[in-house]
Amino acid sequence: MSENAPKTREELFAFLDGLGIAHKTVDHAPVFTVAESVALRDEIPGGHTKNLFVKDKKDRYFLLTVEENAAVDLKQVHNAIGGSGRVSFGRPEKLIEYLGVAPGSVTAFGAINDTAENVTFVLDAELMAHEIVNCHPLSNDATTSIAGSDLIRFMEATGHKPLVLKVTS
Repeated sequence: MSENAPKTREELFAFLDGLGIAHKTVDHAPVFTVAESVALRDEIPGGHTKNLFVKDKKDRYFLLTVEENAAVDLKQVHNAIGGSGRVSFGRPEKLIEYLGVAPGSVTAFGAINDTAENVTFVLDAELMAHEIVNCHPLSNDATTSIAGSDLIRFMEATGHKPLVLKVTS
């Protein structure tokens, strides 16, 4: 396997295990939108995520991970995250190149694939108020639950210093 090949779900779990991070995963039918994933709420407690892969005017990329029902003002969020001018959605090719995931499977766990640190990860403060945070484990056919503090520890272990900011309205 090439060093640049995206990590698999099993490699992600091994990485978490190596850090001593507890995690629980529930397999389910693929979900592509927040609306499709609502049926999982009773089965999976905690904060559920919505992820926005965006770029600023200087082509700096950000992954905004927020609570699933939160609203993000794309005309103003650059002020909170330190972006240069308004942000727009990043191209799917960059999402795959940087985070190793396809549209519909965007996840904070993509940090494991961003070895060149091309992406700034932003975790919304309201999401991080949940004890448990739920993210896709690099594909949208499962949900992995992890403590919010462990999500930060995971990101730091991948070489990223996530920003925990209020980015929702």
